[in-house]
Amino acid sequence: MNIEKLSWVLRGKQRREIIKFMDKVQTPTEIAKRSRYSLNHTSRVLRDFVKKGIAKCLNPKEKTGRLYVLTKEGKEIRDKLIKK
Repeated sequence: MNIEKLSWVLRGKQRREIIKFMDKVQTPTEIAKRSRYSLNHTSRVLRDFVKKGIAKCLNPKEKTGRLYVLTKEGKEIRDKLIKK
């Protein structure tokens, strides 16, 4: 696991909360509802996760209904946070 990425997730409250709800393939709307953050904030965090290699978008060409899932590294980070 990349310590810099773990540290980056830990430094952001929204990032910490949103990654905990990414336990399956979901749309940003589903993640936003579960995490109780706005869709705008959730979408921004998801874009950041994709840039960092923590999550990936399964259908990036779609305008709506994009599906996101954690990468292997993202799952390791989530598991580390949940165990705390």
